Amino acid sequence: MRARPARLLVVAGAILLAAAALWQAGTLLSQPVNHPVRVDGEQFSIIQFERTRGSLLRVPRATRCALLMHGVRADRSVMAPRALMLRELGLTSLAIDLQGHGETGGEMITFGHREAQDARNGVDYLRGQGCAKVLVIGQSLGGAAALLGDGPVAADAFVLESVYPTIEDAVANRLGMRFGAAGRLAAPLLYLQLPLRAGVGSAELRPLDAVRKLRVPVLVAGGSRDLQTPPEETRRLFAAVPGSKTLWLLEGAAHQDLYAYDPAQYKAKLAAFIEASLIE
Repeated sequence: MRARPARLLVVAGAILLAAAALWQAGTLLSQPVNHPVRVDGEQFSIIQFERTRGSLLRVPRATRCALLMHGVRADRSVMAPRALMLRELGLTSLAIDLQGHGETGGEMITFGHREAQDARNGVDYLRGQGCAKVLVIGQSLGGAAALLGDGPVAADAFVLESVYPTIEDAVANRLGMRFGAAGRLAAPLLYLQLPLRAGVGSAELRPLDAVRKLRVPVLVAGGSRDLQTPPEETRRLFAAVPGSKTLWLLEGAAHQDLYAYDPAQYKAKLAAFIEASLIE
């Protein structure tokens, strides 16, 4: 008879340890990753507006501009090669650090919710610089930031790369990659922490719903071997976009920088999209 209470204590202890481990995992995933950022090249100007830090690559007399936003735990420096490529296409580019990343302050990473303010700041800044047409290019978290919060932002076209449809999908995929079926079962214990940590629920972290509000051209891109945002999820996001849209699954790419993976193909795809979408 005494063995049963002992077993119950062991089970309860294991559950408490697992819950504590998942809470710690949530802490690590959401903690800010601020650090100094270096963007090589004298042609870039460091910009500070509102709370947001950025690097501007100006093309004289250009009225078509791009806002570039990085993925989670990265910073604006990873978008500098794209800015140089976009300069060749005649666009001024602004790469920014999202809140809690690089040199933009923030208490925590909120997976697009608070980062949306940086996206709005970036579009507003470019409009104030005389940009008649603004293209937003968002990689993973950057794409979510362009859509969530009070968004989507008021841009003239969007390039959404490797953007999760819902936070439930994002968490389940990442835990599934590391821990298999058990990880997927534990996923709710991570995303259900969001209201406690950031005051935002999973219902507010659904790019799948936000893209339905878009009324401008959209390029939805992803990698054919992406396990974090699998091709079927990229197709699901694409299917939800109304109006003018293009789907591009880059063969062989995973959840990574699509431009770095195949610069020539990326440039050709983007050039065609820009010419069709940002008509002056």
